[in-house]
Amino acid sequence: MQAIDPHAPVPRFFLYGEPPRDPDERFVHVETIADRSRLYDWHIRPHGHRELHQVLVIFSGGGEMRAETQRESFQAPVLLTVPAGVVHGFVFFPETEGYVVTFAEALFRRLAREEPAFRPLFMASRCASLAGDPEQEQDLADALPRLRRELAWQAPASTAAVAARLSTILVSAARALHQPEITVSEAWNARAALVARFREKMEAHLRMGLTVTQYAKALNVTRARLRAACLEVTGKPPVRVLEERLLLEAKRTLTYTNMTVAETGYYLGFGDPAYFSRFFRKLAGESAAAFRKRVTS
Repeated sequence: MQAIDPHAPVPRFFLYGEPPRDPDERFVHVETIADRSRLYDWHIRPHGHRELHQVLVIFSGGGEMRAETQRESFQAPVLLTVPAGVVHGFVFFPETEGYVVTFAEALFRRLAREEPAFRPLFMASRCASLAGDPEQEQDLADALPRLRRELAWQAPASTAAVAARLSTILVSAARALHQPEITVSEAWNARAALVARFREKMEAHLRMGLTVTQYAKALNVTRARLRAACLEVTGKPPVRVLEERLLLEAKRTLTYTNMTVAETGYYLGFGDPAYFSRFFRKLAGESAAAFRKRVTS
């Protein structure tokens, strides 16, 4: 197995262990937990996926999920969600049984337009026990193998069948997580779309040190319009959205690499390590060194 460079950024994969690439907008993949985890001694190191969401359903066994700097132990039967871009890893009990469904964010957006109850599913990593709902567990036990078989066949209308079977799984996820249906106006959708574009720009240019004014220009909107959209959709001004994204990346780097605090600052586009240290302490409420010691000890 290839050695991991401790100074490298958090690895980004297509599927775990595979080089990054842009997914087709209809991409769906299903595999058992054992298919990939057994190759890595049931230990999936922290990593991220670009533009790919994941749903994991565990029918026997258990383990621990790490999402960003949070840890969550889980025991079967359980359903887990991992949004695109979230740094996550797993330690599974040996011989854990279940499935991982990976699918394109673009496909999910299309399905969520048709069913608003899906929209909150990937706002954060979630863990929901299925122990109290055996009917829901059975629905998933039926749907997951059927989706996997559909992906392996070249039958007529397979694209529609895959979308339908994935929707069935998302229905179970929404019900397991007790997500209420959301109704939003077209104006709110337009502002939410602007905020989504802002976040996409941040992901592409995060380490370039761009200001909010520069982001607004790149989005072809005024700074005031971007501020209004961010305040309504997130409750925060765009400068805070940007700062929190930088802080998250700083925490990822300090948690999952051996970069020094100064190297982390330079990596994130801060020209002055002292300024980065002040930035981190102001937003995190503790020094970068204290944060690293706390989360890695």
